[in-house]
Amino acid sequence: MNLLANILWIFLGGGIILFIEYLIGGFLLCLTIIGIPFGIQKFKLAVFALAPFGRNVMSTGAASGCLPVFFNVLWILFGGFWIAVTHLVLALIFAITIIGLPFAKQHVKLAGLAVAPFGQSVN
Repeated sequence: MNLLANILWIFLGGGIILFIEYLIGGFLLCLTIIGIPFGIQKFKLAVFALAPFGRNVMSTGAASGCLPVFFNVLWILFGGFWIAVTHLVLALIFAITIIGLPFAKQHVKLAGLAVAPFGQSVN
């Protein structure tokens, strides 16, 4: 069932567009040494955005350290907030119809990861 939902997500839920956007953003961030940790998080978001059904976001426990907290604050200030807002707006649009509710739920999961990706893992 998750395979069918992921295929529908790729074409109808915006999965392929999100994947390409996150991938391009990750490559651009990896052009600088300072941006590499942020680029890696974009790649994590890209893979999760391509096939979110059947996967969960889990806290790794490493988010309590000084560096992940600092990186999450930088992430939120320089774009993470707007990524999350975009996912929440898309979730609201999909939630208008009953058939779009599963897609709305996935956008809410993506918004949670987009707010603070450091110290999170996707299982």
